[in-house]
Amino acid sequence: MAEYTTIQVAVSNGTARIALNRPDVHNAFNDELLHELADAVRHATRNPDVRVLVLTGNGKSFCAGADLNWMRSVLDYTVEQNKKDAATLVDLLDMIDGCPKPVIGRINGAAVGGGAGLTAVCDMAIASTDAKFGFSEVKLGIIPAMISPYVLRKIGRGPARELFLTGDRFDASRAREIGLVNDAVPPDKLDDAVNARVASILGSAPGAISEAKKLIRMVPDMDASEAREYTLTKIAELRASFEGQEGMRAFLDKRKPQWSK
Repeated sequence: MAEYTTIQVAVSNGTARIALNRPDVHNAFNDELLHELADAVRHATRNPDVRVLVLTGNGKSFCAGADLNWMRSVLDYTVEQNKKDAATLVDLLDMIDGCPKPVIGRINGAAVGGGAGLTAVCDMAIASTDAKFGFSEVKLGIIPAMISPYVLRKIGRGPARELFLTGDRFDASRAREIGLVNDAVPPDKLDDAVNARVASILGSAPGAISEAKKLIRMVPDMDASEAREYTLTKIAELRASFEGQEGMRAFLDKRKPQWSK
């Protein structure tokens, strides 16, 4: 396993737990963290022993967005330099959003700006009731451009028209209400809630989960005829696949399938 300085990675029982590890700056993004996080996600995706990824932050915060020193460094960038710099975060978010394995966000504290974007690309996110959220970019004279495709798909335009324009902070209850997170639990129940989701995923077929993620991503952009052909073909293929055969036989035989943990 690679050695990292800004994140921590632990792999066990089919789960890669990746923690942002800059607690002194609330796990804010800088170039090193973005590249290390991308590398860790890439390795976890390729690791056949990993079936689910859990993203979290060490310390009091999940992720406070951009690091102040990083922000200072871009003040003198040209438009082209800024565009190239911004692509680093977009590439990371694309990678997590398109990961074929389930990604669970363990949102232990503040998730602001890019941290809220990182929350949005998780397949499911469980937040501590202590967590605070915000799309605060307009307070800095900019906009949440890089994270907007993922956030808008997650929460829709209605909440975004308020939260993107005001930049106001909001709590975990509101984050759940708008769909940014799936649940909000007391801090001492956070690990139990995350572990329950992990256990549920490990009881499901890994190949089918990957295909379900493709289904979610692709079908909304298809017209009716494309969706019909795609879904008919997929169900036919998967019914005849090893997982489909094993899952249905296990159900009929009243036993656990081979992949169940």
